[in-house]
Parts: sequence; structure tokens; C-alpha cells
Amino acid sequence: METLQPILHYGGHWLAPFGIAAILWRARWWQAGFVMIAANAIDLDHLLADPIFDPNRCSIGFHLLHGWEAALAYGALLLIPRWWARAFGAGALWHLAVDAGDCAMMAL
Repeated sequence: METLQPILHYGGHWLAPFGIAAILWRARWWQAGFVMIAANAIDLDHLLADPIFDPNRCSIGFHLLHGWEAALAYGALLLIPRWWARAFGAGALWHLAVDAGDCAMMAL
């Protein structure tokens, strides 16, 4: 489990977005994948925490951009009729899902 968690976490943040983009934006999956990866910028809210990184802390609900209010804003991006806005929203929601999975693995 110790080895699997970082593989799933970082693979989820850096590799899976390209697979999701290939399904949702077939014609521009490469660009959409990079936009989804750009949504990892929501992790900048970790800089506001003390300590900045705590391997035993669940990001969901703790950091400003990892709460339900932020998730609603990311979901609203899916309603904007621009592929890049939708890709960013999908990427941010995917980021939260990966982090939630990480939190669930920490609880095991």
C-alpha cells in the first residue's frame, strides 16, 4: 500500500488527464490534457498552510481550493462553452477526486 499510494496519486495528477482528455476532447486531446494538468495549480493553496507539506494531512476540506465551494466553481466551468474552460474545470474536479482517493487510502 505504501508504494501504491504515490503511484496512484502522481499518476492520477500527471498521466490520467491525458486519458480523460482523449475520451472527452478526441480532436485536441493533447492540448486538453495539458490544460487539465494545468489545473494542478490549485495546489498553490498548500503554500498557505503550515507546514506547507504534511504527508499525513488530507487536502480535501483543509486547503482553500480543495473544498466544496471550490468544487462548485470548478463544476461551473463545465457550463462555459469553451473547450479550455471545460478542460480546466474537469482537470480541477479530477484533481479533487485523486486527492479524495489519496485521503481514503490514508484512512486504511
